[in-house]
Amino acid sequence: MAHSPVTVPVRDTTLRLWRGGAGAALLFLHDATGAAGWPPVFEMLAKRFDVLAPEHPGYGGEEPPAWLDRVADLSNFYLDMLDALDLEQLHLVGASLGGWIAAELATRNTSRLASLTLIDPLGLRVAGGIDPFATNDEQTIRDLFHDKAAADAAVKRLLAPEAEDALLRNKMVTAKLAWQPRLHDPHLAKWLHRIDVPTLILWGEADRILPKAALTQWERAIPESRGRVVPGAGHLPHLENPDAVAGHIIDFIAAHKKAAS
Repeated sequence: MAHSPVTVPVRDTTLRLWRGGAGAALLFLHDATGAAGWPPVFEMLAKRFDVLAPEHPGYGGEEPPAWLDRVADLSNFYLDMLDALDLEQLHLVGASLGGWIAAELATRNTSRLASLTLIDPLGLRVAGGIDPFATNDEQTIRDLFHDKAAADAAVKRLLAPEAEDALLRNKMVTAKLAWQPRLHDPHLAKWLHRIDVPTLILWGEADRILPKAALTQWERAIPESRGRVVPGAGHLPHLENPDAVAGHIIDFIAAHKKAAS
């Protein structure tokens, strides 16, 4: 499916994103490793949706904007982006850090959203798991994956010499957003009940960063949300098992569209 890089001015920031496909708009917010270009999961989703995959401000080697201090700032920024592009009935998807951003956004304003999908989201305090700030770069990447081949490919991509600047910038921005409190906002859980759009929560069966038990916490916090476990995947199931993740998202959106008609 054809896709292309575009830039969008949003307030004082130029947002870089990849866009491709046709249909209802689907915004995919990436994890802390940064934008992954156009991975297979986007190709699958683009057969049904107009997929927009931005790179968060401050990631990809770019200087972080002066206004970026916490995850909620990115959530508000993406609300501004939805206004700038005048997107309606949007399907919002976020993975890991992107899931945290998406959840924060949905507690603030769902007027432009048709659905929400969270993939192994950060944001809630979870017992157990691995602290990604406590290991070296290679081990941090490997801990994100269940499959060794997938981990090897990610290490090769993210630790390539030409990716050094982006890796360092991504680490610095992520630390600013999620170092303390570690990987969560102690206030987020109080407001998840405000999410009033159909919500799907996907969790990698072998997630070592956030144990699978965290799925239950999210299901209890978001009214009428639906949780699904993705087999053969760690913390980034959209990269390890794109067929399952794309299938879950497509089926979930189709079921709610049918129910509403």
